[in-house]
Amino acid sequence: MTLTGRKRELEKLERLAQSPKPEFLAVYGRRRVGKTFLIRTYFNNQFDFYATGLAKGSTKQQLANFAIFIHKHFGDQSIVPANWLEAFNQLIGLLEKSRTGKKRVIFIDEMPWFDTRKSDFMIGLEFFWNSWASAQSDILLIVCGSAASWMINNLIRNTGGLYNRVTERMKLESFTLKETEAYFSDRNIVLDRYQIILLYMVMGGIPYYLEQVQAGKSAMQIIEELCFRDDGKLRTEFSYIFASLFKNADRHEAVLKTIFENGGALTREELIRLSGLNSGGHVTKVLSELEESGFLASHQRFGLKKALTVYAISDFYTLFYFRFIMPAGKYEPNMWLSKVDSPDFRAWSGLAFERVCFAHVPQIKKALGISGVNTSTYIWQYKGDAQSKGSQIDLIIDRRDHVVNLFEMKFSINSFTITKEYDAVLRHKTQSFREATGTKKSVFLTMLTTHGLKNNAYRYSSVQNELTMEALFED
Repeated sequence: MTLTGRKRELEKLERLAQSPKPEFLAVYGRRRVGKTFLIRTYFNNQFDFYATGLAKGSTKQQLANFAIFIHKHFGDQSIVPANWLEAFNQLIGLLEKSRTGKKRVIFIDEMPWFDTRKSDFMIGLEFFWNSWASAQSDILLIVCGSAASWMINNLIRNTGGLYNRVTERMKLESFTLKETEAYFSDRNIVLDRYQIILLYMVMGGIPYYLEQVQAGKSAMQIIEELCFRDDGKLRTEFSYIFASLFKNADRHEAVLKTIFENGGALTREELIRLSGLNSGGHVTKVLSELEESGFLASHQRFGLKKALTVYAISDFYTLFYFRFIMPAGKYEPNMWLSKVDSPDFRAWSGLAFERVCFAHVPQIKKALGISGVNTSTYIWQYKGDAQSKGSQIDLIIDRRDHVVNLFEMKFSINSFTITKEYDAVLRHKTQSFREATGTKKSVFLTMLTTHGLKNNAYRYSSVQNELTMEALFED
């Protein structure tokens, strides 16, 4: 299949393939994001050695699996190694006999699965790199894994024998909306940008999910088939993801569910209090793993002298799963299509569209003409007091040019209308923000909608900037 996007990643792979020195590349990112596909496609499946771990395999099974790959590549009939030190020593001996005069590429996929409990896998990998590969100018070692926390803690932040040995890292991100549009175009799938955003709000830019989209169907039809039919690919995806990524995955699911049930964003302290999980240390570890794996995003609240981190669900499929798929029950025809005008749909689409905007801040900055300005992004919440009601702003761009953009994001099928009542709400938000934060910067209220604002008396009453969904498709 055609490889869409990934320009920066391809340039890095090209540079490493041509490097005159040994290279050790760690590739990580959310499951289904296309890590293996990228490496396989770039190298056209031509590796000097390739192996992939077994999900939930024992140490004995992993070693036997590794021996099978050795036999496949070298035709070697040696016995299954007793441990990882022996396994990597076998690999060294065989690679010594197979010099080609060009860069030799060794690709070990799903590496975290090899590192079973109480195995000596890391000792074997350390031996392989430190005692041999790091002295071979023609070696490119690529290791890959979806368990991002393992990749970071055991390789990139290794404090033992592999400290500072990884020469390059590559975190593969989800497609942007622009890349998603290009992906569909490459496959002759014709959808307008509103429908692309609607699909993105369900699937994110995850290539495996996008691969399931069929041409000739609307976004609503596609969502119904993939997420609600009994044989839909995304109907049971949730439990599989976590079982394959995390040990004690029930904790990770519990954290995400608690955040979802309490508005979609919580501080660590709020999460500990609401989740019922006993150990704060365990919660911190789970939060870190979920963030590194792309399921959570951490945000800072604007205007606080002491930083306060708020964790929000950033994975679109997870958000949609909790809202609609998990409680769906037995499939009935048109069960999703019938929800298009429901309160549940409006609540979900509003939150999901906000997440889309947060995931495309560089594109928003470009549309505002401030790409070169140093900025920070925040959220803000004011609980109010006896004299005034509370207020909340879900995206703030704080600029070094002495301006703060406050964003109101609205997802709708038609142009959005600012009524007299809503104009009063916008004015209250802006005024509350100025008073509560004491900011001396200029405050610009920015509306970001799908199809723009309807032209009436209140369109420019309190709005300084107006963007449409087109801004989210910037390069």
